[in-house]
Amino acid sequence: MTGPGASAATGGLAAVAWEAYADLVVVGGGVAGLTAARTASLRGLKVLTVSKGGPTDTATQYAQGGIAVVGDLRTDSVDSHVTDTCAAGAGLCDEDAVRSIVAGGPAAVAALTDLGAVFDLGRDGAVSRTREGGHSTRRIIHAGGDATGAEVQRALGAAGMPVLFGAAAARVVTDADGVTGLIVLSDKGVGVIHAPSVLLATGGLGQLYACSTNPPGATADGVALALQAGATVADVEFVQFHPTVLFSPGGVGRRPLISEAVRGEGAILVDGNGDSVTAGVHPMGDLAPRDVVSRAIADRIRTLGTDHVYLDARAIDGFAARFPTVTASCLAAGIDPARQLIPVAPAAHYACGGVVTDVHGRTAVPGLLAAGEVARTGLHGANRLASNSLLEGLVVGERAGTAAAERAQRRVEVAEATLPALPRADRSHVQALMTAHASVVRDGDGLSTAAAELDEAPVVIASSVADLEDAALTVSASALVLAARARTESRGCHTRSDFPQTSEVQRRSIVMRMDADGALDLPELVTGA
Repeated sequence: MTGPGASAATGGLAAVAWEAYADLVVVGGGVAGLTAARTASLRGLKVLTVSKGGPTDTATQYAQGGIAVVGDLRTDSVDSHVTDTCAAGAGLCDEDAVRSIVAGGPAAVAALTDLGAVFDLGRDGAVSRTREGGHSTRRIIHAGGDATGAEVQRALGAAGMPVLFGAAAARVVTDADGVTGLIVLSDKGVGVIHAPSVLLATGGLGQLYACSTNPPGATADGVALALQAGATVADVEFVQFHPTVLFSPGGVGRRPLISEAVRGEGAILVDGNGDSVTAGVHPMGDLAPRDVVSRAIADRIRTLGTDHVYLDARAIDGFAARFPTVTASCLAAGIDPARQLIPVAPAAHYACGGVVTDVHGRTAVPGLLAAGEVARTGLHGANRLASNSLLEGLVVGERAGTAAAERAQRRVEVAEATLPALPRADRSHVQALMTAHASVVRDGDGLSTAAAELDEAPVVIASSVADLEDAALTVSASALVLAARARTESRGCHTRSDFPQTSEVQRRSIVMRMDADGALDLPELVTGA
């Protein structure tokens, strides 16, 4: 039981406090994880779901915008949705994967509705749809105005799938035939779950940065777990920064999101002089893809020497009813969006890359699956199209739950519990490095500085949840910086000020692995679709 990165230091053997057996272990309690767990359970699999947080400590819970899904075929189509997605993805989307996932959307939403999810209706009694950045038509369904994620989380949670909360995945155990189980840290101590399949549905990596829309638990756990298990990751340099996050002087940690749907309903971005931020930047203006809008804001902030711009939503009728979550966040900050401009700035929002999978969640390691934000299916490419995330979690989560049945009859056993030995830098130091050198706009010198400091991180045995999270952030930061240094162009949400042009030669994904000593291999460049 000595997989990659597991035995780089001695002393990793742990006393086992508890054991369990399952056909599938799901790591994560958000949309992808709960969808997969339910699907596998309905197929007769014994499923154990573990989540290091509580029932609502997921990125799903905070998703405001909605679910992008084709509806009225008189105004929309799968082809149109695919075209919009690939345009946002800046040449790195896998079009076959995009089409597969987009086409699966209506059935996935229907299944969620059957579970009791309630979406907002228009005056005609049909499901209401709005438009967001990068979309050519109104195809975003929403719930509770701007509380779609909370409704998705509620509906899936109400389905009754048991979840072991407060349990952090420490290491995926493998042998020559694939996955044999998972090492877990919980308040009961070190646990071993013997299982032939493990699904990583751990969410994103927003905590790499000082400010993010992600919850505190978004510490890139799945990327680190997958690399240790021998899987590949790709496109990790593409981190989408949401352009409109509520700005507060000195604010750090999770910051309230001002949903893109606010701009979809007519709000406009202006600077302190009242001038448009996006005029002349893109034909879609304030509804351009997120990378475009975030760069436009970053450029205006740099030009004016300020730290934020404004969103003017005063012309939207019934703002509080349509956007109750946004309204509550603004009022808590002393801002009335019906009468005042909303101060906004970009913040880390969504990982576009991650663990390489097919559209069924399978990785290169037999029995290791990944779904949701942690996975790189080829849907997002170099930049995510708004509201495709919940769509992907539903569609690929269901398919991954089905794929787990392929190994359900295998009888496997974890030989011993070995805690991982990984480089671990202090979290605040990692966040400062990444915010300074790997944010909306990057350059080679800054990335080199970040890489050098991350290389100095000591290797430690991760024996607590804090250790696991900090180690995952350190490993993922190193992977992101390595890929960003190798991508000497600007594409999607990766912007290099020293290489501002997009290069057709670099229309490819950067794929990497972890070697047996726990080091990241040099990027392997693979031609894109």
